[in-house]
Amino acid sequence: MKYSEEVSEKLNDLLEKNYDAEKGYKFAAENIKNDKLKSFFTERAQERYDFGHELKSEIRNYGEVPDKGSSLAGDAHRTWMNLKTALSGNKEEAVLEEAIRGEEVAVEEYQKILDDTNVPASTQNILLKQKNSILASLKEVKSLEYKFD
Repeated sequence: MKYSEEVSEKLNDLLEKNYDAEKGYKFAAENIKNDKLKSFFTERAQERYDFGHELKSEIRNYGEVPDKGSSLAGDAHRTWMNLKTALSGNKEEAVLEEAIRGEEVAVEEYQKILDDTNVPASTQNILLKQKNSILASLKEVKSLEYKFD
């Protein structure tokens, strides 16, 4: 596999996960009644949409084609989130717990690629910016969860 294909494959994995996160946040925003949480989830969905466009652009810079769609794992995660939300007495807390779990996984995924010394600095800068934004979101969602606990 060529170097550009290897980097693009890693970026496509992140792109797929950002699609999943965007859909998950949209779903959460549509199914939560609290205006503050609705706004938070809507902003996160938009952020992940923007991340996706940055990743697509970077993949094209390597001469590769970005993937389209979401992963089976993401679809399964949303299904589990639906079930947990339906069964939970505290809907807000359940959705926030899932958002925390998703953000923690995202940070790990980004870090895995950032740890690869073969990824060019320009790509690492994009990924680091996105990861730091996810970390800020994680901090905010944990704060929100505390309020609904």
